[in-house]
Amino acid sequence: MTGAPLEHPLPAGMRDLLPEEAAARRSLARRVLDVVTLHGYGLVTLPAFEFAEVLERGLGTLDPSDVLRFVEPESGEVAALRPDMTPQIARVVATRLRDRPPPVRLAYEGTVVRRRSGRARKHRQIPQVGVELAGVPGPGGDLELLALAADSLRAAGLERFTLDLGDAGIVRALLAGRAPEEQARLTEALARKDEGAVKDATLAALLRLQGGRDAIVEGTQLLARTPAAEAVARLLAIFDAAVARGLGAHVQADLGEMRGFAYYTGPIFHAYAAGTGDALVSGGRYDELLARFGCPMPAAGFAVDLDRLTEARRAAGVPAEREMRVVVIVPPGASPARAETEAPGDKPGVGQDDDARVAELRGRGVVAVAFGGSPEAARAYARAWGFTHVMEGPALAEVSC
Repeated sequence: MTGAPLEHPLPAGMRDLLPEEAAARRSLARRVLDVVTLHGYGLVTLPAFEFAEVLERGLGTLDPSDVLRFVEPESGEVAALRPDMTPQIARVVATRLRDRPPPVRLAYEGTVVRRRSGRARKHRQIPQVGVELAGVPGPGGDLELLALAADSLRAAGLERFTLDLGDAGIVRALLAGRAPEEQARLTEALARKDEGAVKDATLAALLRLQGGRDAIVEGTQLLARTPAAEAVARLLAIFDAAVARGLGAHVQADLGEMRGFAYYTGPIFHAYAAGTGDALVSGGRYDELLARFGCPMPAAGFAVDLDRLTEARRAAGVPAEREMRVVVIVPPGASPARAETEAPGDKPGVGQDDDARVAELRGRGVVAVAFGGSPEAARAYARAWGFTHVMEGPALAEVSC
């Protein structure tokens, strides 16, 4: 029995990646991972979902409107698809890596799932490459991550980007002692940059303190006699250190920045570039998080949004990588499958050279498939499936897109 055609084959916000898209994503993730592993960050693989209790220990109470939850059938416990990987890293550090000496440098690649959309986001699934650094306090750890984020973006082909620096301690200090409902309302308003919804004059003034070093200096004067004085001084110190590290062309300050998860305790940063309306990189310091898992130590990290990075590369005119992929035309009458798998001389109509071409290309690490058809059909096949070249006899010809 033939079923009806699927009209809505995927849930809202989910998507497939076809071969060319998946290859481009893999290549971009590899570029970033190559950089962070050179800096000593070891790659870990994390599960797609966790018990909700683990995530809540790191993130606080999970908002049902933001997280996809379900009952895990084996245990009967409530589980959730991960909206963020940092609590998972905290669990790993506090349990399986507990006996290893710090500092702990870990990297990851994977997808998080969030129900609530960002300012420019239409997808629920967010592909990320990220790093977490535990056991190194600020400002040294913060500066390491800023420089690493900049190196990662350059490795991805971007030269023009902004590292927007803030400090979660500024707003946290100014909101301390207020009712939880008021804190939540003001935090949300600050995250939206909605000055009209912020009645507090000092908090509203923070939204206008954006730009270079002068903005932080003005902030130190504004906040000199407030509980936020220490945090704004810390921001000025990390800003100056980043400039001294050679990041002066990229760093900006935003004293009212509050986006991100509530676990941040100190310096935070977001990377932006033309061509996308949301951050390419988000990160910061969360010195209290590991203590929630029974393993207190300073920690910080960042995540690269591969979708946003792809958009920024496209806007910057960074050429798409084309890995060499070859369609090898086998003689008429030969089976493509046999041409690829049988030994030379085992089949009529296919000479030793024809077998050797596919094997030789693969031996050099070049993708190659045999094709038993005309040159015109081979070129059409190559264009349809993203191959870059067609080989007829010994001749190798590039295929136009």
